[in-house]
Amino acid sequence: MEDTRRDRALLASGDIVQLTDPKGRHHTLNLEPGRTFHTHRGGIAHDDLIGQPEGCVVTSTGGTTYVVLRSHLEDFVLAMPRGAAVIYPKDAARIVMATGLRPGGRVLEAGAGSGALTCSLLSAVGDQGLVVSCELRPDFAEVARRNVERWFVGAPDNWKLLVGDVSDQAWQQWAPFDALVLDMLDPWNHLATAHAAVRPGGTLVCYVATTTQLSQTAEALRESQAWTEPRAEESLVRTWHLEGLAVRPDHRMIAHTGFLLMTRRLADGTTAPLRRRRPAKGAYPIPEGDTSA
Repeated sequence: MEDTRRDRALLASGDIVQLTDPKGRHHTLNLEPGRTFHTHRGGIAHDDLIGQPEGCVVTSTGGTTYVVLRSHLEDFVLAMPRGAAVIYPKDAARIVMATGLRPGGRVLEAGAGSGALTCSLLSAVGDQGLVVSCELRPDFAEVARRNVERWFVGAPDNWKLLVGDVSDQAWQQWAPFDALVLDMLDPWNHLATAHAAVRPGGTLVCYVATTTQLSQTAEALRESQAWTEPRAEESLVRTWHLEGLAVRPDHRMIAHTGFLLMTRRLADGTTAPLRRRRPAKGAYPIPEGDTSA
């Protein structure tokens, strides 16, 4: 049944909601009839929330008030059960934007981790698109499956979860893809697979944690001459304290979580043009026997 604005205004069984207390602490829960949410400040019956308007304020049995809102995907990702570490919302947003994904798009990801990025990709491509997720570890794949099905209230029809190595190419029947996201330790070893998976003009995004991985992947991409000059970036999010005229950056921030290295596939038979900028002195090791330095 299609939702209406009036229907969506009321909280319902199965909704994922976020309760926020006066100190700004968040609690995420699925509404289920007959259950009770317990904290050290008292309990709140789910039945007291179901049927209430979104944005209402409820009081626990201990007298603490909570604002009740449906969770956004960002809230859900930060609170979801984890097997592997999640790709943070700030990085997932950049990946969706950098890949140019839109309704009807097709994207391959390896690995699926805990399903955080998967949810963002599925939302971006819509019902007419397709997301294929490859996860090497069965236990991580199961965590991802549960999280995705929890967010979408069931298994999305436009999602295929494959357990195995992306290099096995079990995804071939759905190729070519508009984008590929490699979230693994050694993306430089999977560039041949990436070339086979992504259409000309499509985007490859490698998510890595260290500068060593970043460097090795970039040099492998350049050596292959099948991709555009790679671009690397990281996203930092700094919140601000707002209290009257006391406006200043918060003391804590979401800083480095990972690097994004992005490039696009060249057409078959095309050779990447040589870079014209001069590398910095010391950027590359001096070949053995070279005394010119």
